[in-house]
Amino acid sequence: MRVEALFDALESRLKARPPRTFDLPGRVLREAAVLVPLFERDGVPCMVFTRRPAHLRTHAGQYAFPGGGQDAVDATPLETALRETEEELGIARGGVRILGQLDEAPTTSAYRIHPYVGVIPGDGKYVPSPAEVDLVLEVPLVRLMDPAILRVERHAWEGQEHDVHFYTHGEHVIWGATARILRDFLLLVAEVPGVQDVLDAPLPAGR
Repeated sequence: MRVEALFDALESRLKARPPRTFDLPGRVLREAAVLVPLFERDGVPCMVFTRRPAHLRTHAGQYAFPGGGQDAVDATPLETALRETEEELGIARGGVRILGQLDEAPTTSAYRIHPYVGVIPGDGKYVPSPAEVDLVLEVPLVRLMDPAILRVERHAWEGQEHDVHFYTHGEHVIWGATARILRDFLLLVAEVPGVQDVLDAPLPAGR
């Protein structure tokens, strides 16, 4: 299987399963959206994360997918994800191939995140916004699917215990809502027949 075939298979699977919605009784959740950005480089499927600057009031220093709260100018959550990706990374919305939507994800800050999986150019030509991004992190998909980098802890939220996932890639730790979205996506990838052929492709030097 080639990387393009993997992206096609993910698109088919996402379009065949409507995303699960999420509500908290008695709570009004604010709408937000993110892009789960994939790309191919040297025959290797990869994913992009951003790290939020340390000076931000919320989620400072955390790793995230590009995205944010839905603004009045956004007709749909998808428009939010594409606008935010353009603002944060300089990736033109017209250059993103949307494969589909993952299940909604809540946050402890009372947001409902609509995650969209999309393919971006693999040229690495980002224009990060210094106000929102202090690091762009590219990770090969095979690294993220290695069970050795995953740690799960039990935390309490809203009076109930739930699993919190931590993905450690070198010095980088991805957790919180981003890790929940990532986990949902990786489970989908694992269902694609022949995906291991793509993941077993030799990684470029330094990755």
